[in-house]
Amino acid sequence: MRITDSVFDIDDKRLEYRCIEPDDATLTTDALVMLHEGLGSIGLWKSFPEDLAKATGCRVFIYSRYGYGRSTPLSEKRSVEYMHDEALNILPKFLKHIGVASPILVGHSDGASIALIHNGGGHDVNGLVLMAPHVFVEELTVQSIQQARLAFEKTELPQKLGRYHDNVESAFWGWNDIWLSPQFKSWNIETYVERINCESLLIQSDNDPYGTLAQIEVIEKLSPAPTQRVILEDCGHSPHAAQPTATLEAIVHFVGDILNETRYE
Repeated sequence: MRITDSVFDIDDKRLEYRCIEPDDATLTTDALVMLHEGLGSIGLWKSFPEDLAKATGCRVFIYSRYGYGRSTPLSEKRSVEYMHDEALNILPKFLKHIGVASPILVGHSDGASIALIHNGGGHDVNGLVLMAPHVFVEELTVQSIQQARLAFEKTELPQKLGRYHDNVESAFWGWNDIWLSPQFKSWNIETYVERINCESLLIQSDNDPYGTLAQIEVIEKLSPAPTQRVILEDCGHSPHAAQPTATLEAIVHFVGDILNETRYE
């Protein structure tokens, strides 16, 4: 397996990214692009991208968004539209930079929302893997983010997150402040879900503290394209971390079906 670390410059920002290519890759034109959660980064995916590359035989790209990981730290407060900007401005430029026209997007939490906005905003992809996606704001989510704020202020959470972010303060507060702002309560991307044009795999835990099954149910209801659901037990907000085997198996099956359909159309 070959792992290459690089940087991508956009405007006045520098984003770190990684390409993982299996030694026996046969589908060299196919790629999965992974989009991390609200406090994620390249490092916080841990070994899951490598496992995914090996199991699918596809190249896998991961990057740390602005304000996260080793990318340029956040220098201003995030706006309510920060996920829209990522999906419709940053991500298309990143995909052009890496030479991937129609990836399968694998998004977690905020990253899953970004994937939905990207495709629903008119950008073609081969498929969407959506782990614990957010489509609208639930009170449960707000309460858990409030608890995360207390944990950041009173526990060793900053030290733990500091292993994965150059500037842990900007990473945490950039995410926490906007989600707890009054104007964010009306954030909703249902209109983008109504315009997605590719198949989706929806993976969620039955005890996710950051979202109920209502999030994936609204995708199933509104999506014009087919959806599949996988509900896992007792894995919280991160299926790929708490139940990596079951999550990997679901994604590998989905990716295999999508790529076979694409090649034989």
